Amino acid sequence: MDIHLLEVFIQAAHEGSISKTAKKLNYAQSNVTHKIQQLEADLQTSLFYRHKKGITLTPSGQVLVSYTEKIFNTINEARAAVGNSSTPSGPLIIGSLETTAAVRLPTALAQYHLKYPKVDFSLITGPTEKLLHAVLRYELHGAFVSGPIEHPELLQKKVIEETLVLVTSSQHPVMTSIHDLQNHTMLVFPKGCSYRAKLNSLLQEEGLLPVKLMEFGTLETILACVSAGLGITLLPLSIIADYEVRGKVTSHPLPAKHSSVTTMFVKRKDTLITSALSAFLDEVKNIVTEKS
Repeated sequence: MDIHLLEVFIQAAHEGSISKTAKKLNYAQSNVTHKIQQLEADLQTSLFYRHKKGITLTPSGQVLVSYTEKIFNTINEARAAVGNSSTPSGPLIIGSLETTAAVRLPTALAQYHLKYPKVDFSLITGPTEKLLHAVLRYELHGAFVSGPIEHPELLQKKVIEETLVLVTSSQHPVMTSIHDLQNHTMLVFPKGCSYRAKLNSLLQEEGLLPVKLMEFGTLETILACVSAGLGITLLPLSIIADYEVRGKVTSHPLPAKHSSVTTMFVKRKDTLITSALSAFLDEVKNIVTEKS
């Protein structure tokens, strides 16, 4: 099986379009189509359904995506293993919750970069659901997510236990009950965020009617809008502690059964722990210990 054909196939699977794949790879569309047809002929099966809006994977194509991702991950790991030395180097792509990246990781990242300048480090932020998907597809070497996580292909390690609180403007009256949320707008991250899921679960369990949700993409925007009195949010206490000290927001405790959230580091079971990843995890462990 030609590796180059698999490269075209996996790009097409991700793009869902022959034209977008051609543009991404700097090929002619006819060249992309021909290479996919070559692969289909070799495997004696159709890999895509063709339609007006683009292409969609067939059941056989979906199976091949999984194997192709493993093949390219194995190739990358082989390169890393052969070139791996005691000095961390090479690419390292880590995912993280927006909140963890904003508060827990900056010091660790700065120290890591100073110690290991040969590592080509990238940090990708997003909600737990998106990060888990990226780890499973070998797009990330690992990720900090809200847990615990139950998945047969993943290993997880507890990083820190956080206390969740409701966050309001500093002028907001004291909240004496979770039912005080009933008539307020809640500011949340996009779907897939574990804090948003926790909020939905809390509201359902308490029998509250759906409240109005306003969705924002960044932690800074949410906290600025909360401070201005636009609405209320749900976040770990450690994330908003500095804002509260400066009088910008006020935190309100949750019932004990709703107040705990755990941040986990997850990676695939079958991925190699390179010296770069090992050194990063050691650095993060030291920083988290200091902050806890």
